[in-house]
Formats: sequence, C-alpha cells, structure tokens
Amino acid sequence: MAKNFYDITLALAGIAQSARLVQQLAHDGQCNSDALAVSLKSIMVIDSPTTLAVFGQEHDLALGLESLPSVLISNTQELSSELARYVLSLTVLERKLSANHQALNELSMRISQVERQLIHFDIESETIINSLASIYVDIISAIGPRIQVTGSPDALQQPLVQAKVRAALLSGIRATVLWQQVGGSRLQFMFSRGRLLNQVKQILANR
Repeated sequence: MAKNFYDITLALAGIAQSARLVQQLAHDGQCNSDALAVSLKSIMVIDSPTTLAVFGQEHDLALGLESLPSVLISNTQELSSELARYVLSLTVLERKLSANHQALNELSMRISQVERQLIHFDIESETIINSLASIYVDIISAIGPRIQVTGSPDALQQPLVQAKVRAALLSGIRATVLWQQVGGSRLQFMFSRGRLLNQVKQILANR
C-alpha cells in the first residue's frame, strides 16, 4: 500500500515541533508560546478524523515544519544534531510505550484526568503544564531510556521550565504515536528523506 507522505510529514512535523520547543526552553528558558499551545492541545486529541485535525491547521505546525529539514538533512551543527537526537529519542520511547499495555492504560487514565482539569484551567496554565509534566515523569520516563536534555543550566534549573520541557516531550510522544499510526518509520529517515523534504516544501509554500 502506498504511503501517504502528506500525513507522515505532518505527524513528523509535530514531533519536530515538540523537539524544537524543548530546545528553545532548554537554551533560552522560553519558547514559541503559540506552538507550545498547539502541541499541548494535541495531547488531548485522542480520536481525530484527520492527521491535520490533531494540530489544527498547517500554519499551526510552522515551527515544526521549519525545523524538520534540520532533522532530515545530515548536519554537524550542534543545534541541528541536538534536534535530531530529540526526535529519534522520542521514536525509541514511543516504541517502548506501545509495547507496554499497563503504561498505555495508565496514560489514557491520566490524560482523562487532565481533561477534567481543563474545565477550570487553560492548557497553558501552570496547573495543566505541571499535570502533563508529571504524566511524562511517572509514565514515559519510567519506561526509559530517559532523554538527556541539554542547554543553559540557569534555564533548566527553573521548575516551570522543567515542567514545560516535560510537557513538550509528552506532546512529542503523542505526535510519534500519530506518526506510527499513519505509516511513519525510522527507515524513512534513510530512504525517503528527499520525498519528505519535498513534502515539507510544498506544505510551507501553500500555507
């Protein structure tokens, strides 16, 4: 069956957006707030009619789409290789999560609890961010291997930055689950880079 590279690219951009948010937070202590809101909201979308609907519109994935070439093209620049490491690490974690039914059940239950919190709090509130961060620590980090986040010690020592990093990583796991569901695979990083890059260019050109 032919792969739908539009959906695969969108999901991969979702992973790249989460990774880029982690990178921004770790180095600068702040990030693109609009992109963070999109990524956090995607965690709460369990059933969606389309891949794009998980995130909203194509422009909602702008940060991820613009970051994706750095992941797909071999690059020795430190920030690019760091970004690629985060994306690949998320794909490894997602495979471990998908093989752990107990963790999947607990993840579903905990996300349902956050849904109830969203009646009273905004997705970008500290309360929700801390809840999502605790889900990442309790469920995703527990199955390992842990993702080593690098950046500014001053930024990474701030509790809210730590929570946002973990919440962004959880959104990356959500995007990676979606990527697998629509036919994404790590082999595409080696054998379908050109096709993925062309798809990125088309989406960015049509925004």
